[in-house]
Amino acid sequence: MQRSRLAPAAFAVLAVLLAGGCGDPGGLRGAGPTPTAEGPTHLWPDLASPSVPAEDYGAIEAVKVKGVKVPKGDLHKVDPVDVVRADFTENPGTYEPTDRAYKETVERLKDCAEDGSGEQGRCPVLKAYYRDLTGDGKDDLIVGVSTPDDNLDIRVYAEENRQLTQIMEMSDAVLGVELAGRDLIIRAISSLAGYEYHTVWSWDSHQKAMLPTSDEIVRSSKVSPKAHRSKTPRPAAPSPSPSPSAGGGQ
Repeated sequence: MQRSRLAPAAFAVLAVLLAGGCGDPGGLRGAGPTPTAEGPTHLWPDLASPSVPAEDYGAIEAVKVKGVKVPKGDLHKVDPVDVVRADFTENPGTYEPTDRAYKETVERLKDCAEDGSGEQGRCPVLKAYYRDLTGDGKDDLIVGVSTPDDNLDIRVYAEENRQLTQIMEMSDAVLGVELAGRDLIIRAISSLAGYEYHTVWSWDSHQKAMLPTSDEIVRSSKVSPKAHRSKTPRPAAPSPSPSPSAGGGQ
């Protein structure tokens, strides 16, 4: 009989605890009214299709590099300086053969030591990096070449059937370069002071080359306001909207 008298009391205590928020089972709760979804609005739906494509930004074509053997198909066994010399001499890339910066870079490549070190002297070839960017299970070769116009020429090489192939080349006022998985992310100075470009280059199996799959301009307080010339064409940077507090300090 005593047990039967305690049961109603226990249920009463449990009800008080639940009412006070203790022992919340974590069930679904309403988040308030949901905004009505709006589909995209198509502007100028009757706009005629262009007859000629615009200039492609970052259009890259694979380029065979002659004169460099790849022992056992392993790019780790190839001197990066030899690769750059062979490629740069025959392939100006984003430069014109008559550009002063290009001709001076070719001359400076003659000063590189046999070990491929670019840490001292006039050798413009930076430390090489390796990463499988194409997804074929073999490391590709990533090199950077400092040019006299304060740009960094970045080139990526792959090997297939003992043939060395350049699969990416760009030149810009580079702030930093990152590897994320099989993507190469390049930060470069924008023509707008205080902004920088973030460009993601990814392997495209149809083009057989690395393509700029994402390009954005973002605010950066660390960017130098001085202008730099980019050799790789890109869309014009949008002008930022005027701020009501323009000209005032924070």
